[in-house]
Amino acid sequence: MKLPIKNALISVYNKEGIINFAKELSKFGVNIIATSGTALKLSENGIKVRKVEEVAGSPELLGGRVKTLQPEIFAAILADRRKEEHLTQLNSFGLDPIDLVVVNLYPFEYGKRKFLEEEELIELIDIGGASLLRAGAKNYKFCVVLMSSSDYGGFLQEMRSNKGKVSLSYRKKQSQKVFQLLYHYNKEIADYFFKSSHEEKELFPDTFSVNLRKVMDLRYGENPHQKSALYRGVEGGISLVDADILSGKLMSYNNWMDADAAIGVVSEFAKPAVSIVKHAAPCGVGIGNNILEAFDKAYKTDPVSSFGGIIVANRGIDLKTAENITSSFFEVIIAPSYKKEALKKLEEKKNLRILKVDQTIFSPSPFLRCYPIKGGVLLQETDCKVSEVDEWKVVSDREPTQEELKGLDFTWKVAKWVKSNGIVLGKGDRTIGIGTGQPSRVDSVKLAVKKAKLLGHSTVDTVLASDGFFPFRDSIDEAKKAGVTAVVEPGGSIRDKEVITAANENRMSLLFTGVRHFRH
Repeated sequence: MKLPIKNALISVYNKEGIINFAKELSKFGVNIIATSGTALKLSENGIKVRKVEEVAGSPELLGGRVKTLQPEIFAAILADRRKEEHLTQLNSFGLDPIDLVVVNLYPFEYGKRKFLEEEELIELIDIGGASLLRAGAKNYKFCVVLMSSSDYGGFLQEMRSNKGKVSLSYRKKQSQKVFQLLYHYNKEIADYFFKSSHEEKELFPDTFSVNLRKVMDLRYGENPHQKSALYRGVEGGISLVDADILSGKLMSYNNWMDADAAIGVVSEFAKPAVSIVKHAAPCGVGIGNNILEAFDKAYKTDPVSSFGGIIVANRGIDLKTAENITSSFFEVIIAPSYKKEALKKLEEKKNLRILKVDQTIFSPSPFLRCYPIKGGVLLQETDCKVSEVDEWKVVSDREPTQEELKGLDFTWKVAKWVKSNGIVLGKGDRTIGIGTGQPSRVDSVKLAVKKAKLLGHSTVDTVLASDGFFPFRDSIDEAKKAGVTAVVEPGGSIRDKEVITAANENRMSLLFTGVRHFRH
């Protein structure tokens, strides 16, 4: 059912594009009703317009706080034209149905970003406009609602295509957009009052909602047959989504997933650090005195798995590092800055996505992570727990050396980001073998050792970190065979004594952190 547009109500705070739009409406013979400020703007530009008070029973009140909250206005918008009694009531008051509502809201979110005083901000809570949008959207069968200047072009095209009428599908789509907008608008206000009341916001309230704004549709999800899109949280703060793409194709779903994981790894370190991630799992991590040294250590861990991976560096990229990077194939590189000659070198790789991020993204910051399950969602805090070396407990007879402690500190930080059961084999400030995602912890130990040896790394005098406790002594015995001299793990198994005994028999140093870092 197509709706002829005969009468329009316009009340806009942001008047961008409204003059040209109203002129186009006039060409279609649409009668325009407007609130005082909008009416003045339109009439000054030669557009015939009636003020709201000419239609409603009273003028604007309370200095403009009450403009459109009039029974006559809402009756004209909400009338169900299938009902004779509705039309009879409109006629008895000399009212014509309103077919088009054009409203944009007071900019409350903008006021928040500008840190306006509370009295000023409260005046930006839109009452009448929000009510008009809601009313028009509810009665979409007989009314169409526009809430932004970005809607004007599409509406006029709809009118031209249908000779002054608007299709039901278009009206319903606009209705949906209204309720999405109002949801976001109301949440912004609610969040402000939460914060301004100085009450601690409940982490997991009885009902949970998230404000997101779509950035773009992605080509596909994890696989080509899955649809996906990228959204950004609207509440500001640090966001990977804000990265500048300096070169290369648009990021894919999997690219974003890997990038997030790689940034998490690098954020554990204050020194220059590089993580290389593939399928959301680290395949090499290194720290050094400069970013070239860090990259070299990370890459040499596992050049085979690194092929086609994601590189994240917490320092700027220089020419020499860029040359080393371009000697292999990577999908993405992320860093806070690039030397001019380094960027030029990286751009030679046409398929390499080059992203620049704000340095603050490498500052660990807690947030909620969600995981959808069938018919529900799991929510949890991100794992931001930091356990310092001096908080660990040496449970073996042999104390670790300072060099071992350095290596254990490094591998423990990496293990936090390895899929469980996660094992990280390292030496000093680099990984040399990573065992990830195995159902059995001893298999992860074997995998880490096997990968290290296959890639030519000596496992003698190395250290090992485990994201969870060892349920049996077999992992300690396997580590000893490889030449591991010190191990760090959470502890807490019913067989801890058996594991400690194994460490002592093998003359290994064993430390318990008391903290587990499972990552499913």
